[in-house]
Amino acid sequence: MASAALSARSWIMVVVVLVGVRQSCRAEFTVVVPDTSAAALVDAPQTGFSDRARTDPAEQRAVQEVMAATGNGWAWGIPDVCRGRWHGIECVPDRDDVYHVVSLAFGALSDDTAFPACDKGRATLSPAVLALPHLRSLFFYRCFTANPQPISAFLGRLGPAFRSLVLRQNGHVGPIPAELGNLSALRVLDLHGNHLTSAIPATFQSLSHLQMLDLSYNRLAGQVPHFKFQRLSILDLSHNALQGRVPPSLGQCRSLLKVDLSQNRLAGTIPNALGDLSDLMLLDLSHNALSGPIPVALSRLSSLRSLILSDNRMQFSTVPGDFFSGFKALTTLVLSAMGLAGSIPESIGDLSELRVLRLDNNQFTGVIPASFRRLERASELRIDGNRLVGPIPFGKEMMWRLGKKLRVGSNEGLCYDTKQEGLEGVVALAGVADCDSVRSRTTQHLVWSNITVNGRGGSVASVITSAASGGAITGGACAGNWLMFVSLHLLAWFVAL
Repeated sequence: MASAALSARSWIMVVVVLVGVRQSCRAEFTVVVPDTSAAALVDAPQTGFSDRARTDPAEQRAVQEVMAATGNGWAWGIPDVCRGRWHGIECVPDRDDVYHVVSLAFGALSDDTAFPACDKGRATLSPAVLALPHLRSLFFYRCFTANPQPISAFLGRLGPAFRSLVLRQNGHVGPIPAELGNLSALRVLDLHGNHLTSAIPATFQSLSHLQMLDLSYNRLAGQVPHFKFQRLSILDLSHNALQGRVPPSLGQCRSLLKVDLSQNRLAGTIPNALGDLSDLMLLDLSHNALSGPIPVALSRLSSLRSLILSDNRMQFSTVPGDFFSGFKALTTLVLSAMGLAGSIPESIGDLSELRVLRLDNNQFTGVIPASFRRLERASELRIDGNRLVGPIPFGKEMMWRLGKKLRVGSNEGLCYDTKQEGLEGVVALAGVADCDSVRSRTTQHLVWSNITVNGRGGSVASVITSAASGGAITGGACAGNWLMFVSLHLLAWFVAL
């Protein structure tokens, strides 16, 4: 962005990164929100500089001081910072043709981004920014990593026009200053990827205009604040050490598009109130200590694209078969390592947009739903590490397409149909038995178990009848009971074939 004057209306651009599976699926959505409340200096598009326009002298000196503090002393040689046309500064004129600085940005985002670089070993954030009364946006990226320093409390004294503070991956240490709660007009607060500690300041409750709050990848402790911000669309507090419960008040933040509270120490149940977030696109509560069951209220989230709840130990919780019927837009579903039990919901097969499905390392039983054959857009499918039985329902085209991204192992009862041609070399079938051999082994085991339990060659049906009626089983107490359990399990397996 050159220093040529911008449109009088300032825009805040928020990039929502929906990480379905952090290395497997990544989709990006850009939300552009007009900053209509920021009073424009000139309410008309600016196509260039007039010969008479000059930067306000006080702001000229302030920018040069800020530049020098970051290691960019060359700025002292610029006769007019707004007319210098260098990236990292934005200026807007007033009606007297005096230019005012509205945005400053430092740090190289990529090779294609030419914001002024920082001297990482000596750079500091100068209080001269307070001499920029029209400043709306301040952006520092990887500027102080070799000179760790706290976030300056004086930033809480920035002017009433200030809208966006981004201090991203700068190596900031210490607590978040409570004074930031004084920025009552703030729309964007991004402190991602620092080393910040202590709790989220209570003064943040005053930031009622906030649209994006990203405090992820820090060392924050304490509880998640009970925010009720009506305009908040992005909330990312992931990868911290937050404790307590997921606050039900988040259900009142009706503009939320993304909620990421993953990789914390949150406990308790998932609040039903989250089901009121009708526009929510990403919900990530993974890697916490949340307990079950998964609330049915979440099935109302019809706009959801990514649901990630993995690594919360919801032992023996079940999921209703029609739970996912309303998730028509869902592309990522991750329920790994949750201790979920019962049958896999048949409604998952109706998710026509699904790309990533992870149900691995649970306690699911029964067969793989036949509806899974309809997951034609899936690029990753994991059901390994469960207690599933019966034939794998996928066709050879689907298995070859998924390749190593299809994992069905560690389900002792699963098998594949040898009548299907072209399955030789399918990676997912390594270690999986063919159904013909499973039928043979199951039949022999049932007969042997039946003889052992009854001692007189009775039928398996008599074992089942005896168990159901509570009658005594002859032929050995403890061993007989265990074998009866195995026989019943294998009978279900055999029927499924």
